[in-house]
Amino acid sequence: METRNIIFSVVMVFSSFVLVYEAVYEYKREDPVIVMSAVILIGMMAILFLSIDERLRKIEGDVTEKERSLRVSMQSVEEEVRDKVDTATRRLEEVREDIVRRGYR
Repeated sequence: METRNIIFSVVMVFSSFVLVYEAVYEYKREDPVIVMSAVILIGMMAILFLSIDERLRKIEGDVTEKERSLRVSMQSVEEEVRDKVDTATRRLEEVREDIVRRGYR
């Protein structure tokens, strides 16, 4: 996890605490349970966001790894095809030369 994400989460939880605290005590209800439940709710949302961020980073790493693997496989297949085409071309050239030599005899 990046420090930036943790700082944003702490700020989000703190600001929700202040916002709910002011809203609850503005209406003179003075119920600390409401304030704490709102803070816990926002805290859980912050943890959820961090979890989603971490999961997306993992998926991105997996995709990058598979892309790299696919690229290497494609290069390997390309080399094999190139070798086979070269071999077939050489063989065809040999057959053509053989036909040309036989035709002139």
